[in-house]
Amino acid sequence: MIPALLPRELRPIHEKVSAGTRLSEAEALTLFASRDLNALGALADITRARLNGDTATYLLNRYINYSNICILSCQFCAFAARKRDPHAWEKSIPEIVATVRGALGDGITEIHMVGGLHPTLPGEWYLDLLRELKALDPALHLKAFTAIEIRHLAKRIFKKTIADTLAELRDAGLGSLTGGGAEIFDPGVRDRICRGKETAEEWLDVHRTWHRMGGRSTCTMLFGHVETHAQRVDHLRRLRELQDETGGFTGFIPYAFHPEGTTRELRDIVRATGFEELRNYAVCRLFLDNIQHLTAYWVATGLPLAQTALAYGADDLHGTIMEEKIFHMAGAQTPQEQTVAVLERTIREAGRVPRQRDSHYRVIASTARRRAAEPALATV
Repeated sequence: MIPALLPRELRPIHEKVSAGTRLSEAEALTLFASRDLNALGALADITRARLNGDTATYLLNRYINYSNICILSCQFCAFAARKRDPHAWEKSIPEIVATVRGALGDGITEIHMVGGLHPTLPGEWYLDLLRELKALDPALHLKAFTAIEIRHLAKRIFKKTIADTLAELRDAGLGSLTGGGAEIFDPGVRDRICRGKETAEEWLDVHRTWHRMGGRSTCTMLFGHVETHAQRVDHLRRLRELQDETGGFTGFIPYAFHPEGTTRELRDIVRATGFEELRNYAVCRLFLDNIQHLTAYWVATGLPLAQTALAYGADDLHGTIMEEKIFHMAGAQTPQEQTVAVLERTIREAGRVPRQRDSHYRVIASTARRRAAEPALATV
């Protein structure tokens, strides 16, 4: 976009973005206040292109939720259950191993595995699970556990320090941590949507500890509920500061709150519009200058909006996934999986070059087995 066509308040930001200069929190708030979506997309695209060229990536992965039994009752969560609840489940290790064995035939390179804070599964169960999955294929990357799961395992199950717990899990096969559970870091917001969950400092400390051990992880933000734009910027600032310190985040994944399956206090919240989601992608891309990759999570947005996000700073469409429960239990109407053919076509239609990646966003040679049937593009 020609600078003269930009709104006056965005022209100084354009100068900084073009020069690769870091934006301030005040400038991020100026971006959030803008209604010129085309201008925001044009600015974000400058940063995206500088960091990632014309490549847009996808991952061959399979989601596993080993259990939804959880000792917490986060207000926004439709996933968790008590043991006695009829919708509670707990998968056995042989069941999980059989599922993953089948998925390996589809060419997956990653298992993404999270669950609730289970009160009684012993530490050896988690170690055995990792060992048996790794034994299926030593090259299979096990991306597992949120920061709150790690804290739960350390304090209640292993009864060890965070570092010692992470070391045991790593030795059993853990490859990287997921970014879930960050939500919004502001304590007032956390008290309203996930009372009793770990604090922002505790979430950040788990990832800091893992990064210092040489590990990598992703980071996230759940937006579009009770938070303000200033609280979003504060969240992004804390992520940017930790990345300055450790360099351990490989990618950032923002996703909008789904109110349908939540508690009564949150159910009346109007879901974020497509406009707000795209604006959020753009601002995140511009502010998080030290996290190379921004993922448009098609499970949460729908594939068409994720495709559009490739013009608003995103450079990744996440993965094939195969079975997603957390967002679908909250009300998402998107498909449970996507094929490689659909993801590659979606990327090409957006004017980008599709490339398969590994769990650290590194481009790899395609190992996928194309399926004969290709489903239609998902609707938002």
